Amino acid sequence: MDSATSETHTASETRTPLGASADNGLKIVVVGGFGAGKTTMVRSVSEIRPLNTEETMTQAGEGVDDLSGVRGKTATTVAFDFGRITLDERNVLYLFGAPGQERFWFLWDRLFSGTLGAVVLVDTRRIDDSWYAIDRLERHGTPFIVACNDFGGPTFTPQQIREALDLDPHVPLVNCDARSRESSKIVLITLVEHIKELYADQARAPRQELV
Repeated sequence: MDSATSETHTASETRTPLGASADNGLKIVVVGGFGAGKTTMVRSVSEIRPLNTEETMTQAGEGVDDLSGVRGKTATTVAFDFGRITLDERNVLYLFGAPGQERFWFLWDRLFSGTLGAVVLVDTRRIDDSWYAIDRLERHGTPFIVACNDFGGPTFTPQQIREALDLDPHVPLVNCDARSRESSKIVLITLVEHIKELYADQARAPRQELV
């Protein structure tokens, strides 16, 4: 997918300083298969110029990485992407985009440490690539939502996607365009609302008394 965003940032937007009163950093990770648009999403929604570790793909990687469905991809993340969104004077959202290739999956467990929640970005043309991300998040007990990135491929109903991913009915499923800042913001808002609801459910649940 083209990494250009549909809403360009002004010079002031890309250099927003972090306020001195900000003291609460909230960490969100964007995960998914190789070429699903994770770098693009972080880049489109971050208020600062994102830190990324993209490197040019070479022929040497063809024997290691599965390039089916992403033949036009010329660069890939080899560590992680990083962006930032200021929520208010005291709260800042930090975004980490995880690398999608299997050879970099060992980094994921460390990225999940201290994470508030995660977005699983799905390319419906390569839906099997999302299995590992969902499995790792469930094992970590990390709240997550699933966002289907629009690559202009065949369309599937939400029920078909849920069945293909064996997705819990309580996990939100949304469509998005990772190139669009507004669309990516809606994804993050959906995740935060999902996390708030999970915490509210836990608070409402009756506590068991120790005997």
